[in-house]
Amino acid sequence: MTWLFWSLLSAGFAAATAVLAKVGVSGVDSNLATAIRTSVILAFTWAIASVTARPGALTHLTGRTWLFLTLSGLATGLSWLCYFRALQLGPASRVAPVDKLSVVFVILLAATFLGERLTVAKAVGGLMIAGGAIILALE
Repeated sequence: MTWLFWSLLSAGFAAATAVLAKVGVSGVDSNLATAIRTSVILAFTWAIASVTARPGALTHLTGRTWLFLTLSGLATGLSWLCYFRALQLGPASRVAPVDKLSVVFVILLAATFLGERLTVAKAVGGLMIAGGAIILALE
């Protein structure tokens, strides 16, 4: 199973997330809805990690790993809070494409901070994603 397989699964689950969350956030404070979702994710991922991780793996993490995973977790939490609020205020078919502008931001940030090459294909693909998101958002 390659990165592409897992990426496609991720996209499928993300699509399900948008539709299920849109229904679930109706009539509920968006921050409370995010907290409930996050609690489920927390229990689910710890269950998976406890079954699949090597014994003692947690004790071998470096300070740098803790720092960047913590920052990533904070960014994820902020993203989810904003996403659920956007879903509460707008249609899922418009919110989700704008959220996927994150792909464009990743391309730019990866080139800037990770030294990944910005190729013509990445530039054109990023522009197409941005264009599609704008078209769908303005519909």
